[in-house]
Amino acid sequence: MTDSSQYKVGVVLSIEDKSVSGKKPLKVCSVNIGGDEPVTVVTSASNVREGSRIVIAPIGSSIINDEGEEQTLKKTSVGGVPSEGMFCDSKMLGWGSGSVGIAAQVPDSFDPGMPPPKTKPGAPKAYGSEEASTPAVEVQGLFEKKLTKDEKKKLADEKRKARKAAKEAKKKEDEADS
Repeated sequence: MTDSSQYKVGVVLSIEDKSVSGKKPLKVCSVNIGGDEPVTVVTSASNVREGSRIVIAPIGSSIINDEGEEQTLKKTSVGGVPSEGMFCDSKMLGWGSGSVGIAAQVPDSFDPGMPPPKTKPGAPKAYGSEEASTPAVEVQGLFEKKLTKDEKKKLADEKRKARKAAKEAKKKEDEADS
């Protein structure tokens, strides 16, 4: 496995479609990886969208190619457009699950230029393992807890008292104005 500490989190700023009929569709992406200038990455990954936070292997970082050999990335022309890196998939990052050729995405809590997490975000931790390397993110549930009868009665009483108090205040205000 390669050293993924060279990889960075990037935010896709813009995408230009460079599809050629009869060939795999290519996307030319401008990506912020925390530097002064965005880098250009040419990809065929179908899940890349503007605003996506994706793990990128910039020029000079090492990857394992299809033959299983370590290779250092260089600025390369892909489809006639210079590419300054490549998007990483889950397999390249050693996350274990995920599809090959699908760019690995990370939560918005990761800023551009940060190193990617050691494990797939959202993946269950192994029992007894140390804390996850991903920052804590507050997750809201899809549904609210159902109230019990007593909770409903208490809530209704509170609303009734609030309405009564507002009505009394308005009545006093009207009397004071008269």
